[in-house]
Amino acid sequence: MSHDSAPQPLTAHAGLALQGRLRPPGDKSISHRAMILGLLSIGETNVTGLLEGDDVLRTAAAAKALGADVERVGDGLWRVRGVGIGGLTDPEDVLDFGNAGTGSRLMMGVVGGQPVTATFDGDASLRKRPMRRILDPLVRMGTEVVSEEAGGRVPLTLRGPREAIPITYETPVASAQIKSAVLLAALNAPGTTTVIEAAATRDHTERMMRLFGAEVTVVPHGPEGYGRAISLTGQPTLRGTKVVVPADPSSAAFPLVAALIVPDSEVTLEGVMMNPLRIGLITTLIEMGADIERLREREEGGETVADLRVRASRLKGVDVPPERAPSMIDEYPVLAVAAAFAEGTTRMRGLHELRVKESDRLAAVADGLSANGVAHLVDGDDLVVHGTGEPARGGGTVATHLDHRIAMAFLVMGLATQQPVTVDDGAMIATSFPSFLPTMQGLGGRIEG
Repeated sequence: MSHDSAPQPLTAHAGLALQGRLRPPGDKSISHRAMILGLLSIGETNVTGLLEGDDVLRTAAAAKALGADVERVGDGLWRVRGVGIGGLTDPEDVLDFGNAGTGSRLMMGVVGGQPVTATFDGDASLRKRPMRRILDPLVRMGTEVVSEEAGGRVPLTLRGPREAIPITYETPVASAQIKSAVLLAALNAPGTTTVIEAAATRDHTERMMRLFGAEVTVVPHGPEGYGRAISLTGQPTLRGTKVVVPADPSSAAFPLVAALIVPDSEVTLEGVMMNPLRIGLITTLIEMGADIERLREREEGGETVADLRVRASRLKGVDVPPERAPSMIDEYPVLAVAAAFAEGTTRMRGLHELRVKESDRLAAVADGLSANGVAHLVDGDDLVVHGTGEPARGGGTVATHLDHRIAMAFLVMGLATQQPVTVDDGAMIATSFPSFLPTMQGLGGRIEG
């Protein structure tokens, strides 16, 4: 399945309990960054457990187009021979990122800090998504925006400087993509670049830059210490290394919530990343009464991972604070599904960033809940879901708007509703979880095309 495929409607039916073990796909954030930092390194980077979804494959193709030698050597096993900072070459063709917002924005940071010119494009969904928040700091660092669509959208062309200008930049919103783009551009800046964020966002870029040999410091920032100041010493020599990609907590979220809401289920998810800035969903579900047990905590690829044993649970509504949003921004659609089966009201606060994801996810989630008989309210940037503690009605068809997480979230809902739930298109699920359908079917879930 790819973003160019014909629509593929899918329908989920309630059925037997879910049982079994699985390892969710490799983490998408780590996979993108492994390809990008491999490109910018000297020597060979070997990646194990790479997520081979469409989004990451687009980033791999872009790294190759910019000069890296990129080779798939086995299932999830990739070798990247980089060109080093300053060694990139102009690509011969447009860099087509398909649906990959993360890949495109991070690679804009790479190109924006290097003496190369490249054109970025993507599918219909990516063409609607704002890039100005990425371009603004890059322009300050010396990037020239040669051409762009209205509002700084793709297709757009960037020309980087011989050396980037080091800056201190305070991000306007909590966004790991903005932070990462600035830090990636700063790799070719003499001196120190500092990014200040009011709320800490996922820190994979900082961790992985250190793994490749960069000097990165992180200190708390702000009166309550929620924020961070991240400083990078520019123009390091990055060295190729080994990267082990842990299982993606954002992908694990779907079988995890399914196991919670389908009666009598018990599922074990293996090797899931437990980075504190990525487990907001797990924290929230435990507050709701979820039976989630961490087993065999260990280190893999610079990240803490654990196996998660999940059992069906009676959930209750909770208030989810806005400062938790950066640690679970991709998981709100499936949290809304869990909330639909909980007893009482769940209020998810501060969801403005959901409006500028692959779709307007806040509107898409609300529409999906409406189609399936779930009482809810969008109150400004808050989503309020009123659960009854009983299975939701279901029976609706959900418009996915080319958004893989909307598709998977409502297919999970259909595994426990009174009536089947249909999504209008599941083709784009391949961008992040290519094996979603056989994985859920292997656990006992009834999802049919």
